[in-house]
Parts: sequence; structure tokens; C-alpha cells
Amino acid sequence: MEYKCQNCNGSMEFDSKTQKLICPWCGASYDPAAYDQAMQGQQGATGEASGAEGETPQVGTFDENQTLSMGEQQQWNVNDDGLMSYICKNCGGEVVGDDSLASTNCPYCDSPIIRNDQFSGMMKPELLIPFKVDKKEAKEKLNAFISSKKLVPSVFRDQKHIDEIKGVYVPFWLFDADVFAEAQFRAKRTHSVTNGEEIEHFEVYRSGEMSFEAIPVDASSKMEDAMMDSIEPFDMADAVSFSTAYLAGFMADKYDETPEDCMKRGIQRIRSSAEEKLRDSLHNFESPSMEASNVEIRESSSHYALLPVWILNTTWNGTQYRFAMNGQTGKFIGDLPYDKSLYKKYFLRTAIITTLIAFAILFFIWWVR
Repeated sequence: MEYKCQNCNGSMEFDSKTQKLICPWCGASYDPAAYDQAMQGQQGATGEASGAEGETPQVGTFDENQTLSMGEQQQWNVNDDGLMSYICKNCGGEVVGDDSLASTNCPYCDSPIIRNDQFSGMMKPELLIPFKVDKKEAKEKLNAFISSKKLVPSVFRDQKHIDEIKGVYVPFWLFDADVFAEAQFRAKRTHSVTNGEEIEHFEVYRSGEMSFEAIPVDASSKMEDAMMDSIEPFDMADAVSFSTAYLAGFMADKYDETPEDCMKRGIQRIRSSAEEKLRDSLHNFESPSMEASNVEIRESSSHYALLPVWILNTTWNGTQYRFAMNGQTGKFIGDLPYDKSLYKKYFLRTAIITTLIAFAILFFIWWVR
């Protein structure tokens, strides 16, 4: 589907700053959830549209008899090579992607395109955290990071390349669990005595029941697990019930790893968190070292969610470098190579300057004498 403005039929996108669907043509804005409910013909769903800055706000009431300008139901076809293709209703351009493609933008007119069939039945997410960091802020943070690295290849500084950063809703499984955990630690205490210090050594046992909620594990095989772990945490207080309206203007993937596929990593993360909580309880001991532990999962469940991530891929010298940024908090991670030719130039320039300064100092000393 393509999200069309009620006022001018322009293609709309979700705005991370206002948390509204915004029409760039007339400035109208809509509440995403209300708009999505109206699209589905639910009674009593209401949404507001406000005009562009300086105009009188326009308010529209949605009801089940109102026809929304959403464009025709999309027809996706499977090509001979197995790729999915779709003809954009806005400009007639062809959009091509693999079967995991859930939302994207038309490469010709930039209209948001969402595959509803990817978000139905078992594939429908329960929750979504909307983007809070917009593209401008994401680019500024990336620019600041790259600018601090003097030996980065020029391709990483290219503004046209940085403009290619993409906002992607990445599929995650969120695991809840009730656990019983126990651990044996070796620890010590240090006391001041007349002749110096006295060290006591202890064997310490800790146990307890704990509950964990929304432990995230990314459910896309295309995303590096370590990178997705590194941009955490996500604040689930911002999570909303899933609505495709939040996807307008962003890319999204559906999961290709089931809860069973991700359960092992989920349990590992829960186990590590439980052991860390037991370790944190040793307030009165120094240098606790865990000797043994046991974590039993009593009850567990999983929830399907989409979480916001800004991604930029750069290929240099045959190697792909990826930046990922938490689209909610702005925390990001990425590897940067250094250009050997720039390093040689920088080293040579530094050596020359250092030599000239040393020569000037020696000449000054000689001249003074």
C-alpha cells in the first residue's frame, strides 16, 4: 500500500520528530494508528490532519463509510529469478526485492511502499518502537564520528554516500522468562590492621527467583548479531501496538529466523543477566569470582517486534563496512579502515615538520652561542 494524503493525495511518510504521518506537499499530518484503523474501516477511529505552517488546521473525521486515498491494493509478482516485483501506482516504476522485503521506497519517485501480506497472521508483529532519530540527526552523528578520524578513506567522507544511510525496521524476538538462578562465588574482604592490611577469603552462595522481560534477539540472518547487540538498549516504554503506518518512509524486513532459531541466544542472554544480578548482590565483598552457576528457565514466552535501526553500508578495497545506529537513542557502532596512502602522507608530513622544528631549534642554539 501507499499512504496517500487526504487533502492532496500526496505520498506521506512517518516523521520521527512529530511521531505523525506527514504530507510533504501540503503539510497535513495524521496520527499513524488512527489512520491505519480508518484504513481498515474500524468504527470510531478518528484522526486529525493539520495544515502546513501558517495555515488553518484541517480536521477530518474517519468513519467506516469514508473512502481513503490509499491507492489500489498492491499486486506483487514472482519473477523467474524468484525475486518479487511491483509496479508503483504513483509513477509506474518497477520495485524489485527478495521475499523478506516488507517495506521500501520507490527508487524513482520515493513513494513509500508497504507489503501488507508480510504483516499478517503469524508474521504480524505485536509491537514496534517508532524512529525517534531522524535522518538529519543520524547523518550529523555519523559525520561527527568520521570527521574525528583523520586517516579515513575519502569515500567514507563523501556526503552523497552518507546521504544513502537507510532507516530500517529490523525484526526482533523479545523473550520473557521467569528463572531460578544460583551461583557460588569466591570473594575477599580487606581490613586495615595495626601492621597494615588483613585479607579474608570467603566462599559465597547466592540464589533467587527473577523475571526478565523483552530481552531482544534480532530475527534477521542478514544482520550481524554482535552489531545489533552493541546498539542496545532499546527502551520498551516507547513501544506501540504495530501499525503499518509507522513504516511509511522506512524500509522493513520480516523475520527469517523463528523463535526456536533465536531461543539459544535468548537463553544465553538471560543466563548472563541472571548471573550478573547475583554478582551485583555481593556489595560487601571485593573481587568476586564466580566458580559455578545454575540457571533454570521456569516459564518463557516470545513476542515479535520491529525495532528502528539506521544502517549505512560502504564497500572499500573489496571489504564491506557497516554502520548501525539505534534509531531510538542514537547509539551507534561501526568499523572504519585507515587509508595507507593517507597514513604515509600524514607520517611524511609530520616527519618533515618535526625535522624542520628540530633543525630550527639547533640553529637557534648555535646562533646564540
